[in-house]
Amino acid sequence: MLWHQLTDINQLHNIIQLSKEQSSQKLTVLLFKHSTRCSISSMALNRFENKWKDDETIQTYYLDLLNHRDVSNEIASLLQVEHASPQVLLIRDGKCFYHNSHNGINVNEILEVIDAA
Repeated sequence: MLWHQLTDINQLHNIIQLSKEQSSQKLTVLLFKHSTRCSISSMALNRFENKWKDDETIQTYYLDLLNHRDVSNEIASLLQVEHASPQVLLIRDGKCFYHNSHNGINVNEILEVIDAA
């Protein structure tokens, strides 16, 4: 799985801006927020990675919550989505159009939502 590490707030702002600039190409940004100390988060991440197939129209970013909680807080503020862990957010045109957490993280559902958007 091709993860881009999300490590700082400026990078987050750049990612959101990129999603605006490339909205006509249907670029989707997927953020996966993960707590490395949580067994539920680890299970969700493993299940996700086992079923995911990389796609050039979907850029995937991994956020280590324990090391970058400030970035998670900025995500919640900018995208107006309450923090959860683990959590997946889909962004297009600078807006979060889908999010889910814990056992609700389902690759098939995520792909259906992306296709429908």
